[in-house]
Amino acid sequence: MFKPVSVFIGLRYTRAKRRDQLFSFISLASIIGLALGVSVLIVVLSVMNGFERELQQRVLGLVPHAKIYGYQTIPDWQQLATDIIQHPRVVGVAPVVEMQGMLSTANKVEPVFVTGIDPDYEKDVSIIENFMVSGRLDDLSPGTFGIVLEQSMAKKLGLTLGERITLILPDALVTPAGIMPRFKRFILVGTFDVSADLGRALVMVNSQDAARMLRIGDHVHGVRIKLDDLFLAPRVSWQLAASLPGEYYSSDWTRSFGNLYRAILMQKTMISLLLVLIVTVAVFNIVATLIMFVNDKKGDIAILQTMGNSHASIMLIFVVQGMVIGVLGTIFGVALGATIASYIKEIHLWLESILDRPLLDAYFIHYLPSEINWYEVSSIAGFAFSLSILATIYPAWRAVHTDPAEALRFE
Repeated sequence: MFKPVSVFIGLRYTRAKRRDQLFSFISLASIIGLALGVSVLIVVLSVMNGFERELQQRVLGLVPHAKIYGYQTIPDWQQLATDIIQHPRVVGVAPVVEMQGMLSTANKVEPVFVTGIDPDYEKDVSIIENFMVSGRLDDLSPGTFGIVLEQSMAKKLGLTLGERITLILPDALVTPAGIMPRFKRFILVGTFDVSADLGRALVMVNSQDAARMLRIGDHVHGVRIKLDDLFLAPRVSWQLAASLPGEYYSSDWTRSFGNLYRAILMQKTMISLLLVLIVTVAVFNIVATLIMFVNDKKGDIAILQTMGNSHASIMLIFVVQGMVIGVLGTIFGVALGATIASYIKEIHLWLESILDRPLLDAYFIHYLPSEINWYEVSSIAGFAFSLSILATIYPAWRAVHTDPAEALRFE
């Protein structure tokens, strides 16, 4: 018998007859189980890829990849920047003055971390300007004491553009009236929105205004550095701090956000492993389905054997049947998973509107990002289809070991 005849019989077995509707339902359940496993795996990996992308492009685009600080304030940061920019991995350098304080309005107080920046250089190390909702970063002119806040912080404090807010520093001043906290009135000149927790306590002022409040003259605390590869930040920043003339120390993004990034990668790995096991369980349904078919078709198998069909041709019948289930389940799973992953953000917003509550407010990103990696999708499809082929081996082996005399005894 030619192999195409085995293929024909295998395909015919996948179509239900009136008396085989139970087996047809079991085959359909196997296809649905495999499709759901594949689709869930694609959706979850796409979401994890989206979180990884947003962390790299959005969160880590706002913070400097690395920072070089002096043990004392730095009087000539331009010369320091000139030395640093010579490194082949450095693509941008900007000065920074940092301080902690509290923002105070008529009846509200919020703790903040204040970053003094130079707008002309800040664009070389940060993408904050891409997220400006109102105002511009250039409005932070020296001497005007302008301030830029995250949009939710501004709303929480009840501020609009042009209104004044008081910045209070923890340092105290001794005056004839007694010990007074150091404070200064600032004008809100801009707001930004990054849809992440990072920006909630991030406050930006001009570096010269910050230096004036700290009474350090024209000095700065350090410089912020952007690299062509953010994953090289620990090594490059350490090299720079060790090679620069003078005494400096370094810091990089891995100290503040490295744990978050590693947590995302670890969760992606663990969740992928669990979902792969789900796909594997779905494939075992194919094994059970084919074994039931083999037991039901023992008479047909015995007849084919007595007609002189080879073991290979009989095995091919059930391999084809399992392949059909695997192909259909994989195709439907990929289609369903890719569709859900493409519209997961809209689905998330719809669920929030239905439930009337935020679902991701506790996470560092308050929306559900997604990025479909088609290489991963093809790998998932190949993995599911390969398991489906392997699942046919044992039932096909049982089929060819059917005893014709025993099978035809009661026919």
